[in-house]
Amino acid sequence: MSPKSRLYTLVKAWKNKPFQEVRDACGAPWLGLNSQALEEHQSWSKRQAISHEPIFNNKGTKLTGSLFRPLLQAPDMQLLRLFMEGLDTISYWHRSGRFIPGILPIPIHAIANSEYVDALSDLILNSRLPVGLVALGIQSLPEPNFADACTEGLLRMRRLGVLLHFIHFTGTLQELQWVDELKMEGIHLNMNALREQALAPDVLSSIRRGPYSSTQIYASNMTLVKDLENATAWQIDHCYGGLMMPPISRHQMLQINDSRIAKAIFSLHPHQHLNRNGDK
Repeated sequence: MSPKSRLYTLVKAWKNKPFQEVRDACGAPWLGLNSQALEEHQSWSKRQAISHEPIFNNKGTKLTGSLFRPLLQAPDMQLLRLFMEGLDTISYWHRSGRFIPGILPIPIHAIANSEYVDALSDLILNSRLPVGLVALGIQSLPEPNFADACTEGLLRMRRLGVLLHFIHFTGTLQELQWVDELKMEGIHLNMNALREQALAPDVLSSIRRGPYSSTQIYASNMTLVKDLENATAWQIDHCYGGLMMPPISRHQMLQINDSRIAKAIFSLHPHQHLNRNGDK
């Protein structure tokens, strides 16, 4: 029997196997677990949630960070709990020997609130993570009435060694001034805006000059092959989205180093690399 025939037989046998469903009936002990063991199992299950979006360099050859997606739409009542969960994940990677920076999105009104900033500071200090592993993802510009409070909150975060990223960057003059004022380490733009020319490429060129030259550019929503070519042409540093790799669990993050899809796509374009004679 050929290997292909054996594989077909195994798949067919698995397909025809009767489906068995495990139910938790009325809170009864599941699989013989007591209440404490069940609580630990549920806690473990939550930690395996598909919540972390991998970020790669613009060719997909190196994992450069992670975006903790649950914080993007977190209600105020869940903000601190999810932030603590994000820190715990970064600590888990660090204890496992992986230096994976984590971007934790935070709404701007939380940064303007001194009580929130106090709580975030305590969580960051208690995590004892090295400088460079935690980044705040600021999601919008502050209202004029709260601009000073936001700046003070972000400077407090900066003094703790936290990196600052601006999420949902659209290229306005106010955003550029704010990025320069706070010396932000990263800005995130949506590839949809570049495809639709809502964000002109000359804005990216201006970031590469002057006071913004040290700011890293991140491109989200990478879904088309053309996006990879544009990322290289526009000198974008980091990319993430469905084309690179969909969101995964925190344990799965430890198993990856690169984006196989992006590497495979680039391998289909050998004409991008020149030989020693200069021929394509």
